[in-house]
Amino acid sequence: MVEKVKGRKEEVVSREYTINLHKRLHGWSTVFSEVYGPVSEGKRDVVAVDVSLSIERDDIEEVHHTFKKKAPKAIKEIRKFAEKAMGTKDVRVDVKLNKHIWSRGIRSVPRRIRVRIARKRNDDEDAKEELFSLVTVAEIPAEGLKGLGTKVIEEDE
Repeated sequence: MVEKVKGRKEEVVSREYTINLHKRLHGWSTVFSEVYGPVSEGKRDVVAVDVSLSIERDDIEEVHHTFKKKAPKAIKEIRKFAEKAMGTKDVRVDVKLNKHIWSRGIRSVPRRIRVRIARKRNDDEDAKEELFSLVTVAEIPAEGLKGLGTKVIEEDE
């Protein structure tokens, strides 16, 4: 018999990430990538591009979110990041992380945040998904958040 090997997205794991919320909340990069196209790694040629942008008020509203929606948008971006990083649709945000995002109010969210994302088994019998992701706030080092990479956390269960 052939043994079935678990895929990478099916194993239980915890990782620490640094999420740059500033670039995710100010989404101008998406506008420029639509106009200029994606930047390929192999090509470093200098090209002169003459583009006239016609930005309507509705486009500005979609791209530039009002300052009164920054904290809820940050929570949505954290959920989106965790969904992409862990490959699970079910993402749960810890209460302490939510309080940390909202600690400076609705407008002044932190520029960067260190989070621990744990992919866990769903014990619920009527759950749609076998795994879920739990996002918690991680300990911030004294030197700061810049330059920290992804760190796999070994858990003793």
